[in-house]
Amino acid sequence: MRDPVIVIGTGEMGGVFTRGLLRLGHPIFPVNRQTDLDKISAAVPDPRLVLVAVGENDLHSTLQNIPKAWHAHLGLLQNELLPGDWRQHDISKPTVISVWFEKKKGQDFKVLIPSPIYGPQASLLENALATLEIPSWELDNEEELEYELVRKNVYILTTNIAGLVVGGTVDDLWFKHEELARQVANEVMDIQAWLVGHHLERERLIEGMVEGIKGDLQHKCMGRSAPGRLARAIQYADQADLKVPKLREIHAQQSSS
Repeated sequence: MRDPVIVIGTGEMGGVFTRGLLRLGHPIFPVNRQTDLDKISAAVPDPRLVLVAVGENDLHSTLQNIPKAWHAHLGLLQNELLPGDWRQHDISKPTVISVWFEKKKGQDFKVLIPSPIYGPQASLLENALATLEIPSWELDNEEELEYELVRKNVYILTTNIAGLVVGGTVDDLWFKHEELARQVANEVMDIQAWLVGHHLERERLIEGMVEGIKGDLQHKCMGRSAPGRLARAIQYADQADLKVPKLREIHAQQSSS
């Protein structure tokens, strides 16, 4: 029998990875909100992987409660993820995937572009996704990982926040409202640069965002998470003393509507 895998979070995304890992022959221990993590870690102290598949709003509370024995085995896949999110919990080398496919209730997954992965168990996740014909690829270093995480953040924050203004699809946003998209993207990059602590390759990130847009032109700009993403962006901008006038204008419009 292959080494066991712990999957924390039994939602749509966790289900996709569970399917792939089961196809590789790994026994899965699912963890939900009611599960005692210390009991599971005592029973399975050295799993192949502990995949944290909770939503971004639950990430930090989950990482706070991860048993120390599992720190070296963690895998992360959340949106709006950056290296500081795991480092603040004294987690140094997780396996991280920037997920470029979506999975909604009652529908199968839909791929935009291949998903990059980095970390000790990158090949495991790549092989698991390959059993489902979901394309992914392994990154070479932490610098590439940071770029890919920022790129995904620029894509999802720009399309969500600009979508609060224009709605519609990412096709409509980029090809009919490019000026707005670039304004939002540049202010999002202001925030991302503050979060990672250095300047960004902005045109490369714009090109990376457009690659994601072209991966599924009919992808909806805005989901239920969009207002929350905008609110978090404003909170970060306040902490960093960033002007971000377009984001503040959109936030004011949303607050008054």
